[in-house]
Amino acid sequence: MNRRARTAALTAATAMVLSAALAVPAVAAGPVAAPGGHDATERAVRAAVADGVPGVTLTVRRGHGTRAATAGVGNLETGKPRSARDHYRIASISKTFVATVVLQLEAERQLSLDDTVEKWLPGAVRGNGHDGRRITIRQLLNHTSGIFDYLEDPGFQQKYMTAAGFMKHRFDEAAPEDLLAIAMANKPYFRPGTSFAYSNTNYLLAALVIEKATGNDYGDEIDRRIIAPLHLTSTSVPTTRVTLPRPGSRAYSKLARETTGPTYDVTELNPRLAYASGQMVSSSADLTRFYSALLGGRLLPREQLKKMRTTVESSRETSRYGLGLVDRKLGCGVHVWGHDGGIYGSNSDVVTTEDGRHSLAVNFNGDWSGSTDAIIEAEFCDK
Repeated sequence: MNRRARTAALTAATAMVLSAALAVPAVAAGPVAAPGGHDATERAVRAAVADGVPGVTLTVRRGHGTRAATAGVGNLETGKPRSARDHYRIASISKTFVATVVLQLEAERQLSLDDTVEKWLPGAVRGNGHDGRRITIRQLLNHTSGIFDYLEDPGFQQKYMTAAGFMKHRFDEAAPEDLLAIAMANKPYFRPGTSFAYSNTNYLLAALVIEKATGNDYGDEIDRRIIAPLHLTSTSVPTTRVTLPRPGSRAYSKLARETTGPTYDVTELNPRLAYASGQMVSSSADLTRFYSALLGGRLLPREQLKKMRTTVESSRETSRYGLGLVDRKLGCGVHVWGHDGGIYGSNSDVVTTEDGRHSLAVNFNGDWSGSTDAIIEAEFCDK
């Protein structure tokens, strides 16, 4: 669930509501815990809280050293501050993990990026102009398949993304086949390979390919191939667990276009509705470790990493999309690689330099204000 590609549409649909509304005053910026940190980055973190984000947690990894920064609160009722060790939902950042596993399978010659979806999932992508015989695994990973995004289906939005619908269905478990059927009930965006359109259905299918190729749940493969080897102790692929591991902060949303009005606690939800497009939980420290290892060549052979970094034009002028990995050009001309993720009450971003030696991961526990872009620019551009 990519924040920049989807947040506006989903917010308009007023999604991810819990019944307990909290009427709270504006939160002042709290102290920043970042000994020896980068002044510009710390100022940007404080500015996000001053802009209305309840709390921020951030980790920077540079070489063999790390530093952390926090500001604001993790619980609006108790005033408990955010922690540098907070677990949070990483939403579409999950896509980089999924793409990494697919590329590992290619390196092992268990599949090819040029394989069609039909080869692995016969008959799964059919209907209303969709045809899995003409779509490759590569096109799933770089969003050039044209497959409809199930999140944009009006019926899905009505059921899960309105206040009344979410309160009734927030703990539902939808099978990936059910989500795929929703996508297939709509027309594709374009002929495969002719354009770019971000679609969460692509990564649902990529996960199903992983499961078909390995005989294991895609989450188990992520755990075995990435989480365990890198000792990502705060990272997991939850199935139907609706709460976050501890330590963790509450997640908040305005559930409207406006930034005023009541603030809702939206922490508990069933992540299975996001499936492989955005199901995972992690921490800022784990994310910097993962992306540093990935871009540093520890998870993929050189050939597969080159394919991952081969990009296509995306929907943003300042970025291009690879295979589950975004090449972002900052205002100062520096290029960083990573992904962002947004799910109600949680906005996250993680980026790293091409050599993996300088990484940043940041999370807001509110989704209506603040800018992760400003924090990234401060870290990588303000010398």
